[in-house]
Amino acid sequence: MSTTPRTARGTRTRARLVAAAEEVFGSLGYHDASIVKITEEAGVGLGTFYLYFEGKQAIFDEVVEDLNRRVRHAMTEAARAAGNRIDAERAGFRAFFLFTAEHPALYRIIRQAEFVSPGALRMHYTRIVNGYVEGLKAAREAGDIREMDVDTVAWALMGIGEMLGMRWVLWNKDADTEAGAVAEIPEAEFEEMMRFIERGMAPVAPGKGAGE
Repeated sequence: MSTTPRTARGTRTRARLVAAAEEVFGSLGYHDASIVKITEEAGVGLGTFYLYFEGKQAIFDEVVEDLNRRVRHAMTEAARAAGNRIDAERAGFRAFFLFTAEHPALYRIIRQAEFVSPGALRMHYTRIVNGYVEGLKAAREAGDIREMDVDTVAWALMGIGEMLGMRWVLWNKDADTEAGAVAEIPEAEFEEMMRFIERGMAPVAPGKGAGE
């Protein structure tokens, strides 16, 4: 359980704790992280922590929710100006890969959630998929994409982003020897991904089957 601050100063302190927890959980893992390490990272006293969070589990769940909110916002804002659904996918994927490059803790923390907080894990993926489903439904009705089971496609698209991000962003970042370098998915691989997505989603021309 967490507590909502009543003052602007309290809001800033709570946000500092969440940012510190993201860093600590991302670098040490849930089991090696401690409230003491989080408060040290945040630069606040131990007692201050308990004004906002019941314990380590509570702030871990808050970190998952915060990362989820931020990555969804980044993807939505990037896709907002797109002229059609394929362009929206392109913009959304670029925003997702950039976010994960700048916040590699996203992958590490979400994978910890599978064992530490399964409910937070389901929340993370379900909220992303729900946004996808709404966008795909609107695109299907507008004729931007072919007739499809949008729920299945939404999960598949999320899986594409998840795995390619892991391959090119997270693993390259972990192996990078240059301090501060941002790992990016190579442009050729990004375009191959988009060709695959476009072939699967493009509207079917009259008189042709879905596989033509």
